[in-house]
Amino acid sequence: MTSNHITSLHIRSVPVLDQDEALDFYTTHLGFEIRDDIDLGFMRWLTIGVPGQDSSLLLELVGGPQHDEATAAQVRELVTKGALGGLFLVSSDVHATYAALRDAGVEITQEPVTQPYGTDFGIRDPFGNLIRINQFNDATPAEVEAGYDAARA
Repeated sequence: MTSNHITSLHIRSVPVLDQDEALDFYTTHLGFEIRDDIDLGFMRWLTIGVPGQDSSLLLELVGGPQHDEATAAQVRELVTKGALGGLFLVSSDVHATYAALRDAGVEITQEPVTQPYGTDFGIRDPFGNLIRINQFNDATPAEVEAGYDAARA
């Protein structure tokens, strides 16, 4: 094992096609707060986070200084397909969160489903990024694995 001195995850980048629309979605519907909104000249550094949590999301405009136009076009296509990973969020009341997001017109990709680890559902942000929202139960990893083994049997 190497000693690399990493102590935490600080920022994760989420590719978006419009930072203002992304900011509205993540703050209005998911309850995130603005951490930084800085015009760097060559890009806008826009970070948000869950209140009370240290980690942040960088709402990163596709293109910018890190992509040439051809690459940016490819990345935009992958974002809209939901092909660039996603976010996993935790809710203290997954059914209430689902109802609020559904009623607000957020795109639901899967209704709440009970899994061995808890209950979760899926949504997409306005650009196509996939988001899972989960309420964990008290199952141990061995119990989760046993639950999936039983479902396969």
